[in-house]
Amino acid sequence: MTTHLARPIEPTALKELRSADDAGRRMVPVTDEEGGAPLRCCLRRSAPGELIALVSYAPLRRWAAETGADPGAYDEQGPVFIHAEECAGPDGDALPFTGAHRTVRRYSAEGRILGGRLVDPGDFTEALAEAFTDPTVALVHVRAVEYGCFLYEVHRP
Repeated sequence: MTTHLARPIEPTALKELRSADDAGRRMVPVTDEEGGAPLRCCLRRSAPGELIALVSYAPLRRWAAETGADPGAYDEQGPVFIHAEECAGPDGDALPFTGAHRTVRRYSAEGRILGGRLVDPGDFTEALAEAFTDPTVALVHVRAVEYGCFLYEVHRP
């Protein structure tokens, strides 16, 4: 059985985002009074009272810089929640944020979108296995349906 692992934002990128995000803005920490924000640093929802920040993040741009890909017009940035201070990262390897409809967007090694799929809650293992049956898929992004926000990426197992 193939295991797909959700990848949080890397610690080096988090350090940079806490200084200035991918849109060049300084981080503005806030106390999350209600909790429930999907944190991309540790792949869990925030608890009431935690210090978090909403920052602009360009996941494909950062991946492309590491791999030499050129995503061209597919390069985008969007809002993500992170802890305002360093955290321990994910606790375990379960796929997070799967209790709602999501999209799985496939990308080639060149950084081009190869397609996507709407995923029902409970169908994530099947959707990821299907995405990686195509040998041209290098990684997938899991995104929220409501706002299109990036949640995490999954690489080939």
